Parts: sequence; C-alpha cells; structure tokens
Amino acid sequence: MSAPDLNLLITLDVLLREGSVARAAKCLRLSPSAMSRALARLRETTGDPLLVRAGRGLVPTPRALELRERVSHLVQEAEAVLRPAEVLDPGRLQRTFTLRNTDGFVETFAAALLARIGEEAPGVRLRFVQKADKDSTPLREGRVDLETGVVDDSTDPTLHSRILFQDQWIGVVREGHPLSAGKITSKRFAGGEHILISRRGRSSGPVDEALLALGLTRDIVTSFGGFSAALTLVRESDLIATVPQRHTSKLRTGLHSFTLPFEMPDISVSMLWHPRMDTDPAHRWLRECVRQVCA
Repeated sequence: MSAPDLNLLITLDVLLREGSVARAAKCLRLSPSAMSRALARLRETTGDPLLVRAGRGLVPTPRALELRERVSHLVQEAEAVLRPAEVLDPGRLQRTFTLRNTDGFVETFAAALLARIGEEAPGVRLRFVQKADKDSTPLREGRVDLETGVVDDSTDPTLHSRILFQDQWIGVVREGHPLSAGKITSKRFAGGEHILISRRGRSSGPVDEALLALGLTRDIVTSFGGFSAALTLVRESDLIATVPQRHTSKLRTGLHSFTLPFEMPDISVSMLWHPRMDTDPAHRWLRECVRQVCA
C-alpha cells in the first residue's frame, strides 16, 4: 500500500471549511478544475463522496462532518510543528533540567545558578547528578541536559561545547602543615605525601609529568575520584592535594592553598550538550544562565 499524500489533508480542511470547490480553490490559489481533481482524489482515498450537491451548493456527508474537526486539528498541529519556535518567556517555563557535574562545580556555582534560575524562571527546576566519568551516553540518551568538564581527546566529538572559564592548578594542605610556611620549592613539594585525584583511576597525572620533567617524583599515598573527599582527608592529615583553584574555591575554606613551584598548563572548563538540544530555546536560555554565572 502506497503512503497517503498528506498534502490532501490541507485540501480537505479547506474544502470542509468552505463547503465550496470554487471558494476552496481561491483560498489555496488553485484553479477550480485543479480543486475538482483534488476532491476526486480525496473521494477515492477516503471511500466517501465527502461533499454532495444539494441544489446550487454542496453539503457535507456524515463522514465529512465526522472528519472536519479532526482534520482541522491535524492541520493546525502540522503548521505549529513547521513554524519557527516562539520567543521564549522564562517566566512561564515549566521544565526540569538535569545537569551532570563534579562536586567542585556544584559547591562553587550551584547556589548562584539556582538563585539566577529562581529569579528568571520560577517554574524551572535543576537536578544535579554526580559526574563520575566522561561517558557521554547520558547526554546522547537525553538523561542529562547539560554537562560541565574538560574537553580532551576522550570527549565525544559529536557533542557541542563552549568554554566557561579558565582554571589553574594549586596545592592544598591543612593549616599548620610544613608546607604552609616558608618558601615552597619543587623538591619540598615532591618530598611530601600526596593524594592523586583521578576519576579514571589512573596511577599518575599532569603533576607527575611536570615533576618528571624536573627529574623529580612524588609519593602518592592514596587516590580519590573527586575533590570533596580528597580535601576532607587533607583537613585531617599531612597529605597534599593538587586541585583546580576556581573549581574548588568553597571546598578549600579553612585550608592553606599555595601556588605550585613549577609550571602547569591551565584548565579550560566547558559546558557540553548534545546537538539535538542546540536550537531548543529553553536549553539555549539555560546555557546562557550557566555561562553568565560562571563568568
């Protein structure tokens, strides 16, 4: 069975509304003969005469009366689908967005973001979920609307991204730690006991590469997958953690932070989303809110 010509729905809608071949032809800018041929096709397709002559005019059949409201609704829905999206009014938006972030991002930016969203769009809710890895499946499947993190070679190239801010690595120890006083050299830093923070469970990281270039190695006592747990341990021990400065600003309250005594590349923190959400007005508004809060 061949697929039906959906253009006939528009023709049928106008015919049932006007009740006249001549008026329907004028509405659709067709000749009366072309409209008569379209009516013949509609009769063949539906198996019903639809409009029958009564005196000088045409009257709808019971089947036509049954179809009139349904066809009108279908045409209106189709037109709405094909129209450009209306200008978004955040104040009327009712939606829940899921954001996937590290604990450091939530600690640093969630409060300001929630305040911004609450002021502009009281009907919007944000759901934060923990980012334990760089797997992009939740974004592809629509379980996550927006994600923040570092774009690298392992990032899904089909995702869209935009840089939010630059961050830099710093060292962190408890107050009273030997490194909290005096000049910190590369040797003093490497000579302490360290926490490695790696969501992928690696045994070394960028800090080790930088130290190796200086002919140094450090003693990694333990490792964690997130900043919050690592900094909690720093408070209760003589361990040293190396973390992004801005990403952990609130997590480091009450701790001693210091500039690393060697060069480390800056970190570009970005937001990432699936291409299907790129032109969605509500999603674009959310991205702009996140960008401004992080700026």
